[in-house]
Amino acid sequence: MYQVIARKYRPQAFAELIGQEHVRTTLENAIAQQRIAHGYIFSGQRGTGKTTVARILARCLNCIDGPTATPCGVCASCLEIAGGNSPDVIEIDAASNRGINEMRELRENVRYRPARDRYKVFIVDEAHQITNEAFNAMLKTLEEPPEWAVFILCTTEVHKIPTTIASRCQQFSFRSVDFGEVVKRMEEICVKEGIETSPEVLSVLAQAGEGSVRDSLSALDQAIACCGTTLDAVEVRGMLGLFSLDSLGEVSDALKSEDSRKMLDLVMELERNGRSLQHFCRELARYFRNLLVAKVAGANTRLIAASAHEQERLAEVASGFSEEDLTRYLQLTLDLFKDLQSSLQPRLHLEIGLLRLVQAGRLVTIEEALSDLGGSGSPPTPTRKPPAPPTTRSAAPPTPSPQSPTPASAPVTASAPSGPWRDRLHTALMEAGMQFTADAVEHSQVTESNGELQFVTPEEFSLAMNEKDILKVVQKIAGRPMRIKIALGKPETAAAPLAKPRDDVSERALAHPEVRRFQELFPDAQVRAVRNLKE
Repeated sequence: MYQVIARKYRPQAFAELIGQEHVRTTLENAIAQQRIAHGYIFSGQRGTGKTTVARILARCLNCIDGPTATPCGVCASCLEIAGGNSPDVIEIDAASNRGINEMRELRENVRYRPARDRYKVFIVDEAHQITNEAFNAMLKTLEEPPEWAVFILCTTEVHKIPTTIASRCQQFSFRSVDFGEVVKRMEEICVKEGIETSPEVLSVLAQAGEGSVRDSLSALDQAIACCGTTLDAVEVRGMLGLFSLDSLGEVSDALKSEDSRKMLDLVMELERNGRSLQHFCRELARYFRNLLVAKVAGANTRLIAASAHEQERLAEVASGFSEEDLTRYLQLTLDLFKDLQSSLQPRLHLEIGLLRLVQAGRLVTIEEALSDLGGSGSPPTPTRKPPAPPTTRSAAPPTPSPQSPTPASAPVTASAPSGPWRDRLHTALMEAGMQFTADAVEHSQVTESNGELQFVTPEEFSLAMNEKDILKVVQKIAGRPMRIKIALGKPETAAAPLAKPRDDVSERALAHPEVRRFQELFPDAQVRAVRNLKE
């Protein structure tokens, strides 16, 4: 009779375990030191080896050469435990034996010595389903069991185990098995079974398991039944209902081109082909998560469960988006997946959700929005006339007109604290409605050298020095392309005070364009006090 791969290649010794080194090391040392506890709790996600380790521990305790960390595997006790018919290793399925009567029967069974072996081992699977009354019935037995009894409680929901039980047992948390270890394990099994495969197929099967070795091996068994001895990635994905990077990449392509029509066509194709829209949304959320991780950590990272080739493709796609955009897409997709779980119109929800992704890509940051708000409209011409052309190296540079730009062959080489530059920038920034940037420029040291304007700004004004806004104003004043460089530090020379008085804060505030606009919208509003936030 055929035996499934997950059972056929089930580990029979600690050396065959993968991904649970912390559990294996602790139990091997406990056996070597003869420090065997009477109660253990094995917790963790499904398919990570909890029941398997419980059986291996039972073999180690009852082997004819034991207690030993390396059971012989050939004695009667080892063979019977592996076959599941040992009289002294009792496996209980708590999902169907969860009541107080079953626990009373177990308590009576504990009183009798093992029929043949050294220990009587009780393996309770899905232990979290035992009722509170049943736990109370076995509490005293678990606290003071006979010397030959060992209890092993296996559960996927350890938080449901009462603290009175957990405090009397040693707890071991089983981790999700690493993606690479699962792939390596399946590759070894395929070689033994004579199955031709590829890294892409193994990657798909490992992704389907989500860290569970048993689930991955079950998917491998199903793939062999579907494809025969040669596994094909396209057929395996279709069998498991997974989506390839190419199909998910259509969403990222539509986001790059801001193509809403393509999103609607994609949903239509999914429904026409009978694909699950909820499952597509779930895979899309995982896709955006992988793109975000690839953007942050780069390619070839253990944080992404994918082959090296797939990680390179993810990194390539992620390079076309910002980290903020990918974070926004992931959150919107997670919200969409949550809505689809209870939606009576899943197609409608998915269409709206994908269109929201396109619209989210058009959003701008709050800094850019405030900058556009403050600089909207063309500012009035400065009332103060620019200074005359310099006659010495310490004077300010001339302001060329648009009709006669400064020739490229005569670069400006002045390098001195430019008071006029600072004054003109301050005036232009104030008239553009960028008061905080103007204050930062006022307290900065400004020098010009070879067509580059250099700022030395105190650290307390660093947030107000928006390089993009300052560059626009500088080029508008200079009438020619210029570069700027902003450095944080203490100016070498104290910034000279501006000619404009700084004590009339109220007048400056009331003259701000946004304040004027507010007063026009609310004519009855009154400004009763103005406070300088820097004081």
